[in-house]
Amino acid sequence: MTQSEVLTETNTSESGLSEDAVRIRQKDGLNELAAKPPKATLQMIKEQIIDPMIMILLGAALFSTLFHEYTEAIIIAMIVVINTIIGIVQEKKAQSSLAALRDMSASMAHVICAGKEQLIPAKELVVGDIVNLHDGDMVPADMRLLESANLKIQEASLTGESVPVEKDADAVLAKDCSLGDRINMAFSSSIVTYGRGLDVIYEYRNGCHCRHAGRSNRN
Repeated sequence: MTQSEVLTETNTSESGLSEDAVRIRQKDGLNELAAKPPKATLQMIKEQIIDPMIMILLGAALFSTLFHEYTEAIIIAMIVVINTIIGIVQEKKAQSSLAALRDMSASMAHVICAGKEQLIPAKELVVGDIVNLHDGDMVPADMRLLESANLKIQEASLTGESVPVEKDADAVLAKDCSLGDRINMAFSSSIVTYGRGLDVIYEYRNGCHCRHAGRSNRN
């Protein structure tokens, strides 16, 4: 598609979406991959108990009880309880640390809204937003280039190509061309290594090529 066609399809313009349009489109969800829900406490307890070493200790406590060695059984049971508590506390701390790290490393994007450029969290972007890309930026979503100036993007995580790809906003390509040949597109999670570009968001991270590539790599 040409630049004008993609602007028409996403119902936007080079001056960006209005604030009302953004609010309406944000109802479709945030521009981020679905995070795995944290483990429930009961699940953590179950995982601690089915650990082979804990199973051996529980077996020893049972035998001690059968032979009326109640002191040993109580001591072993206390060891199991303390070990379980420590394991759960450590896992919860790890979950909190990972969540804090994600918040600290959250990417930002230069978006044009109602003709004015703003710096906002990338997860707040919506389809149809106009984004400025600069050297060193991480591409926040799948986007169609509207303008490009010596723009090169590293797409090794998607295509395996180690050399940055030179982009051309004016290129009009066949719909069935391969991912690596789409020089008029910028794909989510790729890195701008040189130049600048003006782009329109075409697809969310929930359906972007970085997610499809991840699925392919796991298969």
